[in-house]
Order: sequence, then structure tokens, then C-alpha cells
Amino acid sequence: MNVIWLLLKASWLNVSIAILTGLISGGCSAQLIAFINRAISDNSNQNLVWYFAGLAVLALVTGVISQFLLIYLSQEAVYNLRLSLSRGILSSPLRHLEELGANRLLATLTDDVGTLSNTIFLIPFLCVDIAVVVGCLTYLSTLSGVVFAVVFAFLALTIGTVQLLLNKMRKFFDLAREEQDILFKHFRSITEGIKELKLHSLRRQEFFDEELQVSAADSRDYNLQALNTAAVATGVGQLLFFMLIGLLLFAVPKFVAVSTPVLSAYILTSTYLMSPFQNILQRLPAIFRANTSVEKIEKMGLALASQAEINAALQPVKNADWKILELKGTTHSYPGDKEDSNFVLGEISLKFHPGELVFIVGGNGSGKSTFAKLLTGLYIPESGDILLDGQHITNDNREWYRQHFSAIFSDFYLFDRLLGMTNHDLDNQAAEYLREFHLDKKVEVKDGILSTTALSQGQRKRLALLTAYLEDRPIYLFDEWASDQDPFFRDIFYKQLLPELKRRGKTVFVISHDDRYFDLADRAIKLDYGKIQYDRQHG
Repeated sequence: MNVIWLLLKASWLNVSIAILTGLISGGCSAQLIAFINRAISDNSNQNLVWYFAGLAVLALVTGVISQFLLIYLSQEAVYNLRLSLSRGILSSPLRHLEELGANRLLATLTDDVGTLSNTIFLIPFLCVDIAVVVGCLTYLSTLSGVVFAVVFAFLALTIGTVQLLLNKMRKFFDLAREEQDILFKHFRSITEGIKELKLHSLRRQEFFDEELQVSAADSRDYNLQALNTAAVATGVGQLLFFMLIGLLLFAVPKFVAVSTPVLSAYILTSTYLMSPFQNILQRLPAIFRANTSVEKIEKMGLALASQAEINAALQPVKNADWKILELKGTTHSYPGDKEDSNFVLGEISLKFHPGELVFIVGGNGSGKSTFAKLLTGLYIPESGDILLDGQHITNDNREWYRQHFSAIFSDFYLFDRLLGMTNHDLDNQAAEYLREFHLDKKVEVKDGILSTTALSQGQRKRLALLTAYLEDRPIYLFDEWASDQDPFFRDIFYKQLLPELKRRGKTVFVISHDDRYFDLADRAIKLDYGKIQYDRQHG
């Protein structure tokens, strides 16, 4: 079972100690049953009091030690899984993450890890219950070999019957988990497409009735079938246990010569076993669900690991003394809308120098944003090369190359903390930029934390610009940054901020549709369906 293997990978030594102490606890529990049976049979318990008390304490202490060890290991395993999966996402190429899809990543990070976190704490109790069952069966085997063979055969039949039902339950849990990916996709549609859904009532109703509701119903039905099967398995197990008691009471004495004390011991111990056995059956559905989550997490982890980049810890590249950035026949392709068709960006062959102000223009779908991701090293060229001062950019130095860029993409994310900044007197520098960007009345920075990010889209972009300025990288890229600005600040951006960056020796790439500002650029590159239509020098 993958959940158990997860604990073994965390620390096989601690698991071994936990299993050993659990077995001791189970053995003590079995021995307590033996003493109880002997006391009833002998009608005397004077000589058993201290043994009984000692065994009870030992069973308690070893049981608690076993649970403590396994609880620690289970939580440590979940902690490591979360970090490993997050590290895998951070080290995977952007294109690979886009292919996996945000809904699958979110489902794994939240649903799978959450299910595992909420369920894995059951494993310590499950182990102790199993130890009790093993201890009691060991005790029974010492009383009568023939009767134990009958009991063991009946238990094997019980376990086999229950296992068939549990296998069926597992299949339903797997189907429910597959449906969860689709359900997360629909949840993202609600949060990200709420404006479009509110503006179109028929679209909203159709989305709810034919997509969200169908997926939610399928998820519910699969879980219902799984849990109902588990309930049947528990009921069957309980029924078969009562049948075992009946077998011991009414059938075994007729065919096997067995003394009354031995028969009483079997009935008493079997009755005691019902509780841990039923606990095991009730906990198995949750364990199987966690096992499905572990498999999903491992599958996602392997998918991420297979594409992992080399992410070395690097210091920011500030005011780098570079001379030429060159793209030589670089291409990047996407699957097209039609079968056997691809959108191909390239072949792109361009050279850039420090202090250039370059506008990247073209219609929607021309490849501007793809070019931006290729230029910044977020996309890996499928053919051709990117060179910085003649040095080929490969997997070994791509992380170093990316540190030359500060970028604000059209789908940017704004952190509420100024992370990764090495600036001295960071708060004061941030306050100066807030005044320059006309945000000082709305936002404050204290200890590198923004007081709020709940602003209009245009103001949020100005906060992103604040972060980019504080990074102070050699190359800047702005993807449709001015599209959400009012005319006043749009004018400031093009006529003051961009020339200021140029004067500071920064190379600035601006993806823009604002054609009335194109003459401010040193150079304009127009893309048309992935190809360079022109590369014009201005000024």
C-alpha cells in the first residue's frame, strides 16, 4: 500500500520501532484477555492482580509510543510531500505546467494533499488494531490447534469476501478522483469567468446544468457507490463475526472435543476482536482514498520531475555589463486549432543592445506574448539558439539568464510582499516610487509588506511596476502594461518612465497597441502570425 510505503520512506527505523511497540501492545492486550479468561475459569484472581495491572500499563505505554511515532511520521511525510510537490512545480518549465493545466495542479495541491493530511493520522490507530488482532490470534493458536484452524479458515473467508468488496470500492474512489480534476476546472471557470457568466444568463444556466452539475453529480455518485460498498463490507464483516461466534457455540463442540475453558476463551477473545476488526473495516475506505491521492501525487511528482530544470540559487544580476543579446533562428510551436496544425513562432533572428527601447507590435494572435516568454527564457526554443554575449543559453545557465529580466506580463500576479529584494532601505525606496506612481495615498510599505493589493487593475499594475523598479534588472519587458491605465498615467508611462529607464542604460521591451506612441521607440518589431513582418529603426 502506497501510504505505508510513504511512511517507510520517511523513516524505516521509526516505522520498525512503531510496529514493534504496536505488536507488544497487541500482545499485552491478548495476554490480558488470557488472564481474564483464567480468572473466570479458576474463580480466583488473587495471584493475577499485579500481572494484570502491569500488562495494562505496558499495553498503554507501548500503544501510545507506537501512535506517537506514527503520528509524527505521518505528518512529516505530508509536510515533505507538500514541499516536494511545490518544489517540483517551481522547477518545471512553464510550457510543461501550462500543458498539465492549473486545474490538475490545484486538485493535487489542495484535494489530494488535503485528503492525505486528513486521513494519514488514522494509520497509527490502524496499526495498533492490527497488532491487537495479531496478538489475539497468536494467543488463540496456543489453546487448540484444531479450533484455531477452524477460526482461521473462517477469518480467511471473511477477509476474502470483504476484500472483494473493498476492491470494488477502490475502483469507485479512483473514478471519483478522476472526476475531481474536471470539477476543479469548473470551479476555476466560476471564479475566473464570473463576469462573462453574469452577463449571459443562457451561458450561465447551460454551464451550471450541463457542466458543473453533471460533474458534481458524477463525483457524488462515485463517492456514494464507494462508501455504500464500504458500508456493505463493514456489515458483512460484522455478520460473519457473529456467524463465527455461533459456529464456536453450536457447531464446533459437536465435531471437536474441546474443553469448556478453551471454548470460553475462544468466544471471549473473538468477541473482543470484533471491535478492532470493525475499526479496521471502517478506516480502510479512508485509507484507500488516501492511497489514491498518494498515487495521484506520485504521478504528478514524476511528471514534474521528468521535466525539472536546473534551478540553482543565484544572486540577482544588477547592472550587468552585457553587450549583445541575440536570437538565432529560434522557434516555438503550439498545437493549432485544427488537427495536424501548429502555430509556430519563428524562425526569429534578432539582435539587441543595452539602452534600447524596443516596441513589439502586431495583432492579437500574432505571437507577441509567446515571443516575450521565449525572450525571457520562460519558454525553451524548440530550434535555434539564444545567446548573451556569445554564450549559448542552455539548461545549465538558463536560470542565470532569466535573472537579467524584470517582466510584467498581461496576466501578471501581484505578491503582497516584496520578496527577494536585497535593496538597502527598501521601505524608503518603495515609498519614493509609490509617490512617483501616484499610489502613496492608497498603499504603504512597512518591512517590505504592502498594506493592500485590493486596487483597480491599473493601480495593481503600477504596484507591479514598483516591484520591477526595485528589482533593478538590466532588461525590462512590459506586456500591454499601459492597456489598463488612464490617459494621464499612460502618457507618463510612455513619455517619462520608459525614457527614464533608457537613460539608466536599461534595455526595455514594450508590447503595445498604442500606435500613437510608437515614434518614441528606438525600434519597432512587428509580428504577424509568428513571423517578423518588419524590424524598423526609429530616430
